[in-house]
Amino acid sequence: MIVTKQWLNDFIDISNIATEDICKAFNSIGLEVDSVKKIEIPTGIKVGFVEACEKHPDADKLSIAQVNLGFESVQIVCGASNIKAGLFVPVATIGTKISETFEIKPSVLRGTESNGMICSSTEIGLPKLNDGILPLDRSIGELILGKELNTYQLLNDEIIEIELTPNRGDCLNIYGVAKELSAYFSRPLFELEKKTNEHSGAIGRSLEVEYLTKASQNLIFKMVDIENFSLPLLYNLRVAFIDIAKNTQIETAITYANHSTGVALNLYTEKLQSDKEKIHLNVEDNENGFAQIIGTDVLSTVGISNSQIDENFKTLIVEASYIEPISIAKKVFETKQKTGEAYYKSARGTNPDLQFGLNYLTTFLSNNGALIYKGQLDFVSELKPKLIDVNINTINQIIGQDIDKKVIEQILTSLGFIENKIKTADIISFQIPPQRHDIVNIADISEEIVRMVGIDNIKAKPLALSEITKTNQISNEISNKNKLRSFAISNGFFETTTYIFSSLELLQKYNFDVVKTELDILNPITSDLNTFRTTLLLNLIGGVAQNQKSGFKSIGLFEVGTVFDKNRDESKQVAFVWSGNSEDETLSNNGKPSNMDLFTFANKISNCIGSFELEVATNFNTTFFHPYQSANIVQNGNNIGFISKLHPTVAKDFDISEGTFVAQIDFLKITNELISATEISKYQSSKRDLSIVVPKDLPYKKITQTINDLKIEELKEFTLVDIYNDSNLGDNESLTIKFVLQSKTKTLEEEDIVSIMDTILNNLKEKLAIKLR
Repeated sequence: MIVTKQWLNDFIDISNIATEDICKAFNSIGLEVDSVKKIEIPTGIKVGFVEACEKHPDADKLSIAQVNLGFESVQIVCGASNIKAGLFVPVATIGTKISETFEIKPSVLRGTESNGMICSSTEIGLPKLNDGILPLDRSIGELILGKELNTYQLLNDEIIEIELTPNRGDCLNIYGVAKELSAYFSRPLFELEKKTNEHSGAIGRSLEVEYLTKASQNLIFKMVDIENFSLPLLYNLRVAFIDIAKNTQIETAITYANHSTGVALNLYTEKLQSDKEKIHLNVEDNENGFAQIIGTDVLSTVGISNSQIDENFKTLIVEASYIEPISIAKKVFETKQKTGEAYYKSARGTNPDLQFGLNYLTTFLSNNGALIYKGQLDFVSELKPKLIDVNINTINQIIGQDIDKKVIEQILTSLGFIENKIKTADIISFQIPPQRHDIVNIADISEEIVRMVGIDNIKAKPLALSEITKTNQISNEISNKNKLRSFAISNGFFETTTYIFSSLELLQKYNFDVVKTELDILNPITSDLNTFRTTLLLNLIGGVAQNQKSGFKSIGLFEVGTVFDKNRDESKQVAFVWSGNSEDETLSNNGKPSNMDLFTFANKISNCIGSFELEVATNFNTTFFHPYQSANIVQNGNNIGFISKLHPTVAKDFDISEGTFVAQIDFLKITNELISATEISKYQSSKRDLSIVVPKDLPYKKITQTINDLKIEELKEFTLVDIYNDSNLGDNESLTIKFVLQSKTKTLEEEDIVSIMDTILNNLKEKLAIKLR
């Protein structure tokens, strides 16, 4: 938001307050000042009057002007196409330094003496307003010949740029900012002039509006005749200061009024239909439920986009509108309605006082030659007042300092809050100003008090804490996340953080789910990040590719982050990827490290999330993952994720090692139980191998489940160590399982070991029809 000191002076008297103090006030009340620029016209630029002007006899593009400076008349040769007699102009007199390297000196141009320079706006340090010299007018003050232009305060303004948070739409206009200064400096706002030069016609005889929309908005229409309208220099200059000038004078005037008052204003030029006595407009809903203004064609969408006008028209329709910002922003998001320039302010909140904006505009136009048709067409519903109970004690508790009740009432009243009802000695009900869409609860009221009291005036004091042992889901998640990070880093993984967005084209190419179109991003930040990610792995594989291009032969990455399903429901996942060698080159491996394999990778994952089992993966994405080296990760009987080798074609697409392995796990399903210390047996363990013949279609999981169901205390672990096939076995195969046996009370003797192994074998024969090889 850009304001100027003199523009603010139109609404509140701050002429005797230094700009530095104004900026301090802005910073104190939360309107952070980003920059300040002082317009300073060089000394020696004076007001002159062109008394006579004629073409140069020896140059087609030059003119000879006789300029009255009050204390003398001078002859100046000028090349501007808009120079003519009767203009007040800025004149750089002899000796004036336009810049450090440019000083005005007497000269001879095509044989004609020239004693000075008639200046354009840019030559005296102002924004560009036209392609020639700068004509002056009385909007900047009384034009006194010979007077230095740097003494005209309205020209030599100070431009202040303010950083606004998105919730402060009420300060996206000069009037809104002036109200903030009024509250801070305890100075009243001016009562603005209300003046109308009326046209002989009435709007009811010239315009008919049929209101057919179901959308919720307030609209007022007026008509103006701009046949004799001319926009003075000052207002052209102000809109140029903030770079919001438009193509025509009337559009610039509307923009000026909008920036001044915050009321959404729009213009229409519409032809009278041949069979009608009046201009006819319809207000109808479009396919997304937004109100459109329709004449011979769709002219605009209220709050979304403004119309384009025909500059040849001299009678125009003016529309003032208001739409509740939260509802329009939500509706645009849900319907993906295309938006224009008008939506920026509508979604942040325009001024709902439409009559205030129209009065300001019609007065402004009337003062500059326009005529206003009598009457107006109103389609306005009274806004429902928003009330809030202000508890003085609660405010003081939030602030941490006792603020007098009268001070709180005075601050809120100065900010436009209206006292509604005193409920108790400490509780007062206030009506929230309709333009303050950011005020919702008592914390927001407390912030308003702190802004106006000044944060520097709130005394610092120790924060009193009452500590109790308290954990919840969030604290547990943070603890588990930090623990997982520590384990992952100690196992050689580097943590990475990527956008929650991904490439829609890549997700579809590799057969991943994508978010439904109607729920997807409206305005992607780039074409490569144009949808919500449904997997962490694509971004991690991209990170691996970047690292391998930088010369890393092996790289391990992990990320804990959010992914989305088709319905845009969120879940927290953790993903791991390892590409290249399983270890660095060392003396122990003779400088020839082995490539990563699935089970080595699985062991690293186990070190991070705890022990788990692998199950055969079904209905797997074989476009991105290897069809024969993939498995589900099962922990405590729950499927919590998957592990796989990357498909060779994907590795080739990303130009990374074919020895790349990935895993993605549901973070909230990871077991994070406390590990209890148990007594370690001091007796020797014994190992036995058992070779059995099983059907090829029998899942190994059933064998492990059958053995575990025996709950043999001496059985510490068992591992599949060999699979053997030959033609003699037919539809069967031979499995060799290694068993580790150990007792807590004695060294196991041979007969104990045999008894345990017989128990296992007999149970396998009985339950699964498995026999000894």
